[in-house]
Amino acid sequence: MSDVHDHADDLKIVGKRYYGRWLSALVVLLCIVAMAHSMINNPRFEWGVIAENFTAPSILQGVLMTLQLTAISVVLGFAFGTVLALMRLSSNPVLVTVSWAYTWFFRGVPMLVQLFLWYNIAALYPDIVLSIPGFGEIWHADANSLVSPFSAAVIALVMHQSAYAAEIVRAGIQSVGNGQIEAARALGYRPAQIFRHTVLPQAMRAIMPPAGNEIIGQLKTTAVVSVISLQDVLFSAQIIYQRTYEVIPLLLVATLWYLLMTSVLSVGQYYVERYFGRGVTRREKRGVWPSLPRFSAPKTERSVSNG
Repeated sequence: MSDVHDHADDLKIVGKRYYGRWLSALVVLLCIVAMAHSMINNPRFEWGVIAENFTAPSILQGVLMTLQLTAISVVLGFAFGTVLALMRLSSNPVLVTVSWAYTWFFRGVPMLVQLFLWYNIAALYPDIVLSIPGFGEIWHADANSLVSPFSAAVIALVMHQSAYAAEIVRAGIQSVGNGQIEAARALGYRPAQIFRHTVLPQAMRAIMPPAGNEIIGQLKTTAVVSVISLQDVLFSAQIIYQRTYEVIPLLLVATLWYLLMTSVLSVGQYYVERYFGRGVTRREKRGVWPSLPRFSAPKTERSVSNG
C-alpha cells in the first residue's frame, strides 16, 4: 500500500498545450503586420495628403451634414416607426393593413431609388396644394422650390428608416410576455400606464441592439445623398479630388471619418444597452472593446494530494 502512495506522490499533472491556438494567432499577427507594413510604406496611399485634408473646412462641413442627416432621420424615423408598430399591433384591420403596406413598400424599394423619386417629385406634382372641401385652397407651393436637395434627402431617409424601425419596435413589444401585461391589468393599471411602466422598459432590452445597428447603418446610408449634390462627407471628398485628382487619398479621408463616427456610435450603443439591461443580464467586467483571448496554459506540473 505504501508503494502505491509513493507512486502517487511521483505523479505530475501536465496542462494541455494549445499549439494550434498559438500557431493560428501567430499566422494572423504576421498577416496583420505585413498588411500594416505594406500600407505604411506604400507611397501611393499619400498619407501626407490624407493628413492635410482630414480637417479641411469642406470635409468638416460634410461631416456636420452627415451627422445632421443621421440625427434627423433617426429621431423622426423611430418616432414614426413606433406609430407604425402600434398600428400593426392594433385590432383595427385598416390600421394593420396600412402599416403592413407602408413597411412592405419602403423596405422593398432601394434607398437610392427613393431618393431620386423624392428629388424629382415635381415631375409628378408641380404644385403642392392644400385645400379643404367647402373652404377652398388654404395653402399653395411650388414643388421645385419646396423640395430642395436637403428636404428630399430628409424625406427619403425618414421614410426608409421608419419602415425598418417599425419592425424593430414591433418585435421588441412582442417580446414582452402576456403574463406581464395581465399582472399590470390586475393591479389596475390603465393601458397607457401598462405601456409606459411595464411594456416599454422590458421591450427596450430587445429593441436597443438592433436599433443601435440600424442607427450605425443609417449613418452610412446617408452617403447616397451625394448623388443629388448634397454636401455630405463623401461629396466633400469628391469635390476636392475632382480638383486635385487625388482620388484614393480623399476617399480614404471619407473612410476614416466614417470609421470614426461609427466607432463613437458603437461605444454609445454599448453603454445604452448595458443601461437597459441592468438587473437582468450579467454585468460584464470587460470594457467596450472585446477582451483579448487568454493564451496562458495551466501550471505544467502539480503534485497529487495524498488525501
